[in-house]
Amino acid sequence: MEIQEALGSDIAMILDECIPHDAARDYVHASTERTIRWAERCLAARSKPDQLMFGIIQGGLFEDLRRWCVDEMAPMAFEGFAVGGLGVGEGEAQLNAIGGFTAQLLPEDKPRYLMGVGRPRDIVHAVRAGFDMFDCVIPTRNGRNGTLFTGHGKISIKRAEFANDARPLDDSCGCYCCENFSRAYLRHLYMAGEILSAQLNSLHNLYFYHRLMDKCREAIRAGRSELWPQWLEADALT
Repeated sequence: MEIQEALGSDIAMILDECIPHDAARDYVHASTERTIRWAERCLAARSKPDQLMFGIIQGGLFEDLRRWCVDEMAPMAFEGFAVGGLGVGEGEAQLNAIGGFTAQLLPEDKPRYLMGVGRPRDIVHAVRAGFDMFDCVIPTRNGRNGTLFTGHGKISIKRAEFANDARPLDDSCGCYCCENFSRAYLRHLYMAGEILSAQLNSLHNLYFYHRLMDKCREAIRAGRSELWPQWLEADALT
């Protein structure tokens, strides 16, 4: 807590234990109890009331342990709640099931944050379940590795087919990368090992994610629930 206060982060996260998805129940129980104790100690150590603090819900893949963790932490004086321990190899079905189950237990008047997620389709599933916030390395890591998200699905810019492709990466995208550079140039930068490649690719992928969240907000405001299944089947969300 002292380090986070010294850094001046907008949101401080409590100390928790992120355990393997296949951990035995006895271990998950002990770990969740430890995270709850740490939550209390983190709150007690707080000295900057203007810095937000989020509790982190653990409990592995066990619904009763997730509920227990929520029951213990929800009354605590946190400004928001995160759900941890998912997106660590448990698979899409369990990610959606446990994530959705836990989201519905959390207070509706405080932000709900799904940690470490994720792929565009995972985010859409999570928004449907009630989550508000996400974090993941996918946009920037994929960008550095030459994998780019577009409205027509992912593109590996390193492929030889793009060597003489004068089209923008995504003609429906308004980011700086798409408005100023061709696929051929982006491939050249990547193949040449230029740092500008990682910068432009990451900028584009982050812009794609921002557009996705804009669409989610628009669908929620308009009450257009019929959009969700269409998006989840879309190639662009793989």
